[in-house]
Amino acid sequence: MAQNDDEARILEQWTHKLTQALQILDLKVDQELILELARKSADSVTHAAAPITAFLVGYAAALEAGTGSAGSKAASTASITKAADVAFSLCADARQQANPQPEPGAQGWTHSAQ
Repeated sequence: MAQNDDEARILEQWTHKLTQALQILDLKVDQELILELARKSADSVTHAAAPITAFLVGYAAALEAGTGSAGSKAASTASITKAADVAFSLCADARQQANPQPEPGAQGWTHSAQ
């Protein structure tokens, strides 16, 4: 999700401040991934799904990777990717259910010469 320079700077400052306050000092936040998850869930489900999706993906990734320093950065990255992939898949399913494509021939004789 493209941002202008001011938004990117403000978001980076906020992320740094929040990770410091939460005492997760070495966390590298993939802002683009989180923003994309939020955008897709908002577009596919409802706007309120955006923060819920971001939270649940983070929570699931943390559970899988382990707590504190127990998990490696590689394990954390893999956990985030796995949880995000599940969320992206559900977003695609929700979008498909909201806008189903008719099956071939489902319109009966409407588009035939008969």
